[in-house]
Amino acid sequence: APAAAAAPLPAAAGTAVPLSGMQKAVGKNMLPSLQVPVSRIAMSMCTDDLDALYKKIKPKGVTMTALLAKAVGVALAQHPIMFASLTPAGDAVVYNDKVNIAVAVALESGLITPVLKDTANTDVYEIGRVWKDLVKKARGAGLAPADYSGGNFTISNLGMFQVDCFDAILPPGQGAILAVGASKATVVPINGMIGVKTMMTVNLTADHRHINGDVAAQFLLTLKAVIEDPKELVF
Repeated sequence: APAAAAAPLPAAAGTAVPLSGMQKAVGKNMLPSLQVPVSRIAMSMCTDDLDALYKKIKPKGVTMTALLAKAVGVALAQHPIMFASLTPAGDAVVYNDKVNIAVAVALESGLITPVLKDTANTDVYEIGRVWKDLVKKARGAGLAPADYSGGNFTISNLGMFQVDCFDAILPPGQGAILAVGASKATVVPINGMIGVKTMMTVNLTADHRHINGDVAAQFLLTLKAVIEDPKELVF
């Protein structure tokens, strides 16, 4: 097959194209993260039952993003340290009473993270409605500051781009971020035999100053249990 034609340059070669205001803000906000000592942990989990649940509730307006946010919220609620943060001085932990999950959304002008509030206690259908509205606003007239503030945990999902796994940058002021890869049919051992399950790998980046590796791993085990037995996600 002939090689694909090269994409046209967005601007003349050699021209310095200014970053958008959003790109500048994201870059400025992320630089402090380089000063934070982090740990990175990966875990694979089976999504067969989650995918089956998604097929049932998708017609009611629930996206996979909303369902994942609900699953993560339920798991986080069992590990308060995971959605806590350090004080600016780095000498005390601040706990939060609600799980507020920021979810990364790519725009032409940059990246923004609308926040789904109290995902552990909010009905998944309501999360779906709120998320639809947030995405519409993000790609339209724009989000209000209240729509992208108050997050205490972040999800970044590149699974739709067939990315197997990746590390995400820890957002300033938060204790952890979860990077979600694609779900793929995988040959696995099942009861001493060979079978096929749909597997997804998630990578957790956590602030190691107050979230030790074993604590982060325990959270991932809880998330794995929720993902693999998701019946509690629908009230």
